[in-house]
Amino acid sequence: MAKNLKLPNSYGSVTKMSNASRRRKPYMVRITTGYALDEAKGKSIQKYAIIGYAKTRQEGMQMLAKYHERPFDLENGSMTFREVYDNWSVEKYADATKSTINGYRAAYNACSVLFEHKFRDLKTKDLQNVIDNCDKNYPTLRKIKILFNQLYSYAMKLDICGKDYSKYVNISKYSDKNPNKYDRKAFTKKQIDILWSLKDDKYYQIILIMIYTGVRIDELLSLKKENIHLEEHYFNVIKSKTENGIRKVPISDYIYPLVENWYHSSKCEYLLHTEEDKRFKYRNYYDSYFLPLMVQLGFDQTPHCCRHTCISLLAEAEVSPTYQKMIVGHKGAMSLTEKVYTHIDIKLLIDAVNSIYYPESIKNK
Repeated sequence: MAKNLKLPNSYGSVTKMSNASRRRKPYMVRITTGYALDEAKGKSIQKYAIIGYAKTRQEGMQMLAKYHERPFDLENGSMTFREVYDNWSVEKYADATKSTINGYRAAYNACSVLFEHKFRDLKTKDLQNVIDNCDKNYPTLRKIKILFNQLYSYAMKLDICGKDYSKYVNISKYSDKNPNKYDRKAFTKKQIDILWSLKDDKYYQIILIMIYTGVRIDELLSLKKENIHLEEHYFNVIKSKTENGIRKVPISDYIYPLVENWYHSSKCEYLLHTEEDKRFKYRNYYDSYFLPLMVQLGFDQTPHCCRHTCISLLAEAEVSPTYQKMIVGHKGAMSLTEKVYTHIDIKLLIDAVNSIYYPESIKNK
């Protein structure tokens, strides 16, 4: 009965194609897009645009109904995930920072299974499949979902698709998991000795400064000279990822010459700087300096391992937990008793960092 049902004019049609028995989806779903004059026959003929193909007539009718419920641009309807991304990125990357672009590109590369799929044919299960099987850590999964959100917003603006499936993607079940998590591997004392033997190289000095202050790499790269108090042997971290990260960081007697060397090495407003006296960006420092130095020495630590090493050395030296938290700006909340002592003299924190492990060759100088 549904087969003979007359549809409204210009609504579209579901047509069974020739050689139907050889086709997995033998029904063509199409709509009328206009009329053209057939000069040979002297009459107007309909022009069609294909929405898609269906296994059954009923499925085709459902496709037709969904199209009218949420119309999409048929001209762009064949665009693949790759093509949508390419077009979106031209606009998005024009004013984006390098770190933002790198983040989106990394997220996009994790979606390779979708590259050649028609964007409008993607469903929640396809997007979720990327999340469930890409074996990435939670921060990266968040970036992938943000990319999905961005692409769907762009695609719907251009009527490439009629529904945003990205909002149904679930990453919360991975919030406590990190499949590719890099072990926080503290530097051994033997490795620390090697680093100290290379202290005349200013780029090894940066690693030693991180180890003996416990600062995060972004905290050190954004440290301005105006926040460094050389005479008092400390500096202020005024921008950090956590509230407890805003703190006074003591400079031990042993790394003082390294900090002083960088402080007077240029007119750049930041403590650390490139050879052109520009502020270091994370990727520049990590890719061009930190990683090559680790490879050269045969070490496999990350910048965060420096912070982990500092925490380990403080614990080994039996520095009080209160002082440890104050020095490294630990995210663990201080107790009420600990907070009472936040006015503590910086000299006591300097004594604390002076008490941790240093090679005898350095201590005896």
